[in-house]
Amino acid sequence: MAEMRSYGGWKAIGAASTAASLAGAALWLQSNMKAEGVVQLETVPSDPFYPEIEPYETGYLAVGDGHEIFYEICGNKNGEPVLFLHGGPGAGASPKQRRLFDPKFYKIVLIDQRGCNRSRPNASEDLWAALKNNNTHALVEDCEKIKQHLGIKKPWHTVLGGSWGSTLGIAYAEAYPNSVDALVLRGIFTGEQSDIDHAFNSGTMAQHHPEAWEAFAGHIAATASSPEEAARESEHILAAYYRRLISGDQKRAEEAAKAFARYELTVIKNETPKEMIDGILADPNILIPFAVFETHFMLNHIFIREGELIDGCSKLRKDMKVRIITGRSDFICRPISSWRLAKAMKAAGMQDVNVNFVNGWGHHDSEPGVAVEMIKATDDLRKMKRR
Repeated sequence: MAEMRSYGGWKAIGAASTAASLAGAALWLQSNMKAEGVVQLETVPSDPFYPEIEPYETGYLAVGDGHEIFYEICGNKNGEPVLFLHGGPGAGASPKQRRLFDPKFYKIVLIDQRGCNRSRPNASEDLWAALKNNNTHALVEDCEKIKQHLGIKKPWHTVLGGSWGSTLGIAYAEAYPNSVDALVLRGIFTGEQSDIDHAFNSGTMAQHHPEAWEAFAGHIAATASSPEEAARESEHILAAYYRRLISGDQKRAEEAAKAFARYELTVIKNETPKEMIDGILADPNILIPFAVFETHFMLNHIFIREGELIDGCSKLRKDMKVRIITGRSDFICRPISSWRLAKAMKAAGMQDVNVNFVNGWGHHDSEPGVAVEMIKATDDLRKMKRR
């Protein structure tokens, strides 16, 4: 029997949500799960995660193109297998993300995607080798190769991904629908150009984080070779960052990476701790892949056509369970993206799709209110009947 877990006694107020059909033009105003309504911020536990846990197995898997993917496994050796997909692209997995799952029930697999964190080569050490065939389709294939390498015969019980991890999780489930029984997705990003531009080009982020946007755009203006170049580069700030990151000038690239990372780390949480920002800026193995791969993927429209993941919902198994968690104050992967994805899934005939807009919280999975809902989702899915 699955272990029951306390969520710190946090309160919910407001009307209960109602599940309605797409034809009825109403979708999940909050969640179909138990935690419904407005979360009172002061009652959410500061650390809602399962206890710290260490891997019982780590290793590298050669996946081609010179890439070796780092993986780690923790939890129950005989448990239901789950795969965690980190964000970025290029952010890498962290020990805290092991703690989103019940370690007595799940066999928990985390990977570092191509070129970042512990995977080899790291972009901070060999940029062009790390960029080689580093794209969405290759990362999807890596997910399946990890499954095969670990001898997992059944589908993953759950694939959990947030932000870019949600993108990769959706793409993987669409490519290999028989490899995934459930998706837990946080902060949905499906690669639409409007979402890329909102985050990095159009300046609309200034509506929420004016000082962060001004610093982000200001770095490009301050490091342009002339006023004329500054004016040109202001028309496509993301491309200007990428040029600096791959310039071969180490000082120029590191300064651009720090400006890029500081901006994103500022906007992904209600209040990002200074020590979190400083720690990432000081570690080139995290900093450089984070900035390089994010610009690389976004400039290439994440290597898919506009609307491909939304249209691809028709490829998903109709009995797949989906739990979507989005901070209501997520300003980088806006709640409309979650709504749009859920509508497409329901239109494709999927019945068990729940959306939870978590009031008062931002984008990152370290936001306590968001983490509570992610853990509730993985706990709830322990009851899922497997094929």
